[in-house]
Amino acid sequence: MSADPISTTFAALADPTRRAILARLALGETSVTELAKPFKMTMPGISKHLKVLEHAGLIARGREAQWRPCRLEAKPLKEVADWVERYRRFWEERLDRLEVYLRDLQAKEKKHGRGKK
Repeated sequence: MSADPISTTFAALADPTRRAILARLALGETSVTELAKPFKMTMPGISKHLKVLEHAGLIARGREAQWRPCRLEAKPLKEVADWVERYRRFWEERLDRLEVYLRDLQAKEKKHGRGKK
């Protein structure tokens, strides 16, 4: 049984190494060897991270002779951003209502002489 795409994307993003790899790929296509340089792990370890990112559709890997380029695929990130956006609007509306309530409460307290001294 496979997870839905957003769950797969979140699972891939859950690891800081994979997020760092994506951050590097946001600067442009690069080789697996270059991606591995900042990390204290083996090439098979990096390869496992790349497989997770590739499975989530977050990267694409190519093959050009001895060069193994990787590039960022941003579509899954856009889908996650759209999903998160719905909840951002929800919380903004809640906070706006709280702000109105607090202003009304302060105005009532001021009117009845219970404000700060």
